[in-house]
Amino acid sequence: ITLQWYFVQQPSFHSVETMKNHIFSSKLKPLEYPQKALGEVVFDKAQSGKIPPETLAAINGDTHEAISFAEIQNAIARQAGGLQTLGVKTGSVVALIAPNSPEFAIAFHAVLRLAATATTVNPVYSPGEIADQLSDCKPKVAFTVASCLPALLEAAVKLELETIILLDSMPDGELPDSPRCCHIKEVMGDPVEQVPLSTDENIAVMPYSSGTTGIPKGVMLSHNNLTANVAQTNAAQNYQENDVALAVLPFFHIYGMQVLMNSLIAEGVTIVTMSRFDMEQALSLIEKYKITHLFAVPPIVLGLAKHPAVEKFDVSSLRQVFSGAAPLGGELGEEAAKRIDCPVVQGYGMTELSPVSHLTPANDYKAGSSGVAVADTECRIVSEKGDDLGPDEIGELFVRGPQVMKGYFNQPAATTECLDEDGWLHTGDIAKIDEDGHMYIVDRLKELIKYKGFQVAPAELEALIVSHPAVADVAVVGIADVEAGEVPKAFVTLKPDTEIDADEIKQYVADKVSSYKQIREVEFVDSIPKSASGKILRRLLRKPA
Repeated sequence: ITLQWYFVQQPSFHSVETMKNHIFSSKLKPLEYPQKALGEVVFDKAQSGKIPPETLAAINGDTHEAISFAEIQNAIARQAGGLQTLGVKTGSVVALIAPNSPEFAIAFHAVLRLAATATTVNPVYSPGEIADQLSDCKPKVAFTVASCLPALLEAAVKLELETIILLDSMPDGELPDSPRCCHIKEVMGDPVEQVPLSTDENIAVMPYSSGTTGIPKGVMLSHNNLTANVAQTNAAQNYQENDVALAVLPFFHIYGMQVLMNSLIAEGVTIVTMSRFDMEQALSLIEKYKITHLFAVPPIVLGLAKHPAVEKFDVSSLRQVFSGAAPLGGELGEEAAKRIDCPVVQGYGMTELSPVSHLTPANDYKAGSSGVAVADTECRIVSEKGDDLGPDEIGELFVRGPQVMKGYFNQPAATTECLDEDGWLHTGDIAKIDEDGHMYIVDRLKELIKYKGFQVAPAELEALIVSHPAVADVAVVGIADVEAGEVPKAFVTLKPDTEIDADEIKQYVADKVSSYKQIREVEFVDSIPKSASGKILRRLLRKPA
């Protein structure tokens, strides 16, 4: 398979010093990173004229409305001006609760232009989940869409939200009777330039991640973190004039936000947005717009390999499918690649890494590999005893580089737990790195469940289930699933003299959380295995009976 990537081969993978210290350094060419705000970097080529102003920046795949680079930059400047009149300023937090659309990108960059912080929220969150996140970061302004508005208004009762800005129209054309609500057309002011900021200290975005364990936490990513990762990702790509990418992975998630929205726009690639994934719609958009790059998660790759609809559409324009967010089996990737006659490669990252630390370079593909470390990125493989391991030895993956987060918002203990004083991020993933620098995810030390690439924190579900009056104790683990990767399973211990069935447990959870967090299996047990310190021994629960 020939991959379309730009790649610079260094003379050797390990220097003598690297071998001695068991630090795996990137073999990709070092880069220079501009000390500029993220928006200035993303639109640098457009501003300099390298991207013609009439080039389409984004197309709404649902409505087929398009916006050029000239139009999107003007809209961002005017929307920033409108936000300024609402009091948004340096250090303000603004929430974005919406599915993918060109309007999402405009709102996102308008917030950052004012040196404010964007916190992105899953648009399928329940009112309780929205309230939990926004109670932590306390935005005064939020962007949303009609489909998300009822949940946000219900959550807003517990919040300090002053203004809710609707990015689309209500089905009946009328805004709800709430003093908080206004339409985006009312929030377009005089254009403003980028507000000066510290690219290292100013927090550009704060998505929420469960990290290696526990409930979701705000991940503080600076402008430098994000601009570095845009450069690291794009340096390994080989985008060409007139390239078009399908943007189905959600912009609220760091993968969609950075690898799709920001990195693609920075290179002049037209993005075609989808508000939700549907295989036939995705295939029709690939055919209609001659999509060249598809960014996916393993369930989408599974569809490309096996879904009967693939045969109905012309997907010959595809030059690359890039899978991330969860491990992709080598055999499945090759099956999909053969069926659509297009390379299927993968990378690795996490929210705390802005998100990319590894990807697959040109002519350096290995089945099952998550690729090699991106430029200026170092890795270690560390044993349970804390010893550094060498090539092909298995241990926890540590990563250090300019893309590593500043820390968790208001969570110093959680920050210290995963980010040490030498700048190494402890990923919680078990991996190995071979002699050629290719990294393979072997297992996961952290408790996080990955359902179709989405993060599900066992601690969050456990806290919910144990609140049921019949439940004495509970543990939630991820179990393998062909389509989803993993699904949450609950092991439940009931209180004496109580009766409840599995469906009641499932419904109790389903009433309170998003669909991807719902419990798929329930097993009743006499007790939950725990260590002497009280930690749930999840590995014992994952073992087959």
